[in-house]
Amino acid sequence: MAYHSSFVDEEGITKACGCPLLPLKSKKKGPAPVSEQGKTDIIDEAITFFRANVFFRNFEIKNPADKLLIYLTYHINLSLKRLEGCRTLTVGTKAIINLGSEHVPIPGESGFPFTALFHPPQSQNEAELFRDYLKQIREETSGRLLSVAYRPNGTPNKWWLAFAKRKFMNVSLE
Repeated sequence: MAYHSSFVDEEGITKACGCPLLPLKSKKKGPAPVSEQGKTDIIDEAITFFRANVFFRNFEIKNPADKLLIYLTYHINLSLKRLEGCRTLTVGTKAIINLGSEHVPIPGESGFPFTALFHPPQSQNEAELFRDYLKQIREETSGRLLSVAYRPNGTPNKWWLAFAKRKFMNVSLE
């Protein structure tokens, strides 16, 4: 059984493309509301649950935040794939920066991995809001992932990078 998100209360949360725009502990600019620093956010959950959830081919959605958890699990998997050949933290950081500068597809565009989970945007404003949110959450996730994928001395953590070989929900990575 997969781990699900604990963010079930949607009251007061903005949505775009059927996905809640949950608060983040982020210093990066973007549309995400700011979460309290001591509280767990969706990125913390995604990184914590990644090594268990990546083994699942099916993922039952119990609440809308699970959609975001699925997307982040896919993004972590993609990030680890990019970090796979990076032998130092410096090289890994460059790879993650390059990943962050790539175009972020949204539902309805080619290249979006989970078209069945998210509905296409109803307006240009919703499309831009969701694209900006995904960009912000991807950048924040990648930054936090570096701290677990590499040891304090800058060498790769094999217990994390080994998961680059896994395929989450049979979705191909690029």
